[in-house]
Amino acid sequence: MAFENVFHLKETPMLFSRLILTLALTLGLTGCATLTSGTTKQSKTTDVKTMLWVGNSFFYYNNSMHGHVSLLLNAAGGKGYRSTSATISGSGINWHDMEAHFKPGGVASYSFVGDNEVVFNTFDKPFDGVMMMDCSQCPIHPKLQPIFYEFAKKHSDTVRKYGAEPILFMSWAYADKPEMTTPLANEYVKAGKQNQALVVPAGLAFANAQAQRPDLNLYVADKRHPSLMGTYLAACTVMASVYKQNPMGNTYTAGLPKEVATHLQKVAWETSQAFHAKEGRGSL
Repeated sequence: MAFENVFHLKETPMLFSRLILTLALTLGLTGCATLTSGTTKQSKTTDVKTMLWVGNSFFYYNNSMHGHVSLLLNAAGGKGYRSTSATISGSGINWHDMEAHFKPGGVASYSFVGDNEVVFNTFDKPFDGVMMMDCSQCPIHPKLQPIFYEFAKKHSDTVRKYGAEPILFMSWAYADKPEMTTPLANEYVKAGKQNQALVVPAGLAFANAQAQRPDLNLYVADKRHPSLMGTYLAACTVMASVYKQNPMGNTYTAGLPKEVATHLQKVAWETSQAFHAKEGRGSL
């Protein structure tokens, strides 16, 4: 991460300017360094307690995936977790202005608690991690793939500049095009390694769940967007992958039959464990 000291010495004698610069370098005032954007230096994230989700309708279907992840974490006894979703229908990764999500006084600057009471949040940084996904076929589309790699890097760099960790969400194949699974997985893995970013293997979890229980429909009628079961499976995979928590036995089932939820929990955990044992966890 590159830092630079900026000194405004207009109308200051040359000799005094040099003296100030010399003292700054001698004393090693790097603790006062600022990012070129004006934000203060942040320490590296080791535990993702606050998450920004940046994506499209694959995230916001079924009352938003991030909400289901929060309920899973709460049911497991988790405290202090916070998530915010920033989604655009049909969007690709390049549609999002990542810098805008970190502006002071903007996203996550206040919350509603209790009886509609407003609480203004104070924190060193708004998020520990940022979950990003591209459009459902962008990473493997010949005209859009270069954009996927360009913005996976740009957004990862921006996220790290603000002290958070980038996370890539591997999307799933269409119900009638299962052959998309492997190419999508390959591109997300490649982008993850290029940017030292954790990859959530949701696409592989979908494929594994369908192979084991083809009677369970993870899609809505358009064969692309997730049914409640699909969203729940993806949420369990996020829990296992990002938060390193086993969803098996979790009491939050999103209203699904217990045996269905149990199956999806198991697939999410086993898929995540196998994937990260092979591909690693990026910088997390």
